[in-house]
Amino acid sequence: MRRQRPTLAEENGLARRGYRFVAGIDEVGRGPLAGPTVAAAVILPPGFEAPWLDLVHDSKQLTARRRESLFPCIEEACVAIGIGYAGPDVIDSVGIARAVRMAMCCAVGNLSQPPDFLLIDYMALSDLAIPQKNITRGDSFSVSIACASIIAKVTRDRLMTELDGLYPHYGFARHKGYGTAEHLECLRRFGPCPAHRKSFAPVRGMVD
Repeated sequence: MRRQRPTLAEENGLARRGYRFVAGIDEVGRGPLAGPTVAAAVILPPGFEAPWLDLVHDSKQLTARRRESLFPCIEEACVAIGIGYAGPDVIDSVGIARAVRMAMCCAVGNLSQPPDFLLIDYMALSDLAIPQKNITRGDSFSVSIACASIIAKVTRDRLMTELDGLYPHYGFARHKGYGTAEHLECLRRFGPCPAHRKSFAPVRGMVD
């Protein structure tokens, strides 16, 4: 089956309505047992075109090498990038859904260029008084959201590699905190570390 490829149709339509700076927003790291959830907001120039845009897709559909190669292209081309984080302590305190919204709001707040409009993958950000549209599977339809997905994924993968250096017993650089067989075996052997989400099963049952 042919994959849906994101386009600039949403962004161009908004530009015709007078919205010049449209931010695409996405997050990664909702499901892992360890590490933060990371959100990114990306504003592309109005009417932007580049050959590499044909390679942009939902980050989960791309190889790590392709994501890394697109990361500097997006950085160089965009008007602004904002990154937001919610760490394990926040996730355990407020729950993953609220933590994701907090990270997204932080990403928008960290944009050097205030956005006129937000295109958000799936979620609505009611705390932000900015015109917005949430799009189910937005990273498969909007180039801005797909670019945000790539920025968030590469950023989080790099953070998990750093955590691997701090907590080398768990293999974070390989599985990025997801509940793989290797990770679960390491949890059984060594117990949770500060990078783990204590409210997530099976980590929850391993906390004293």
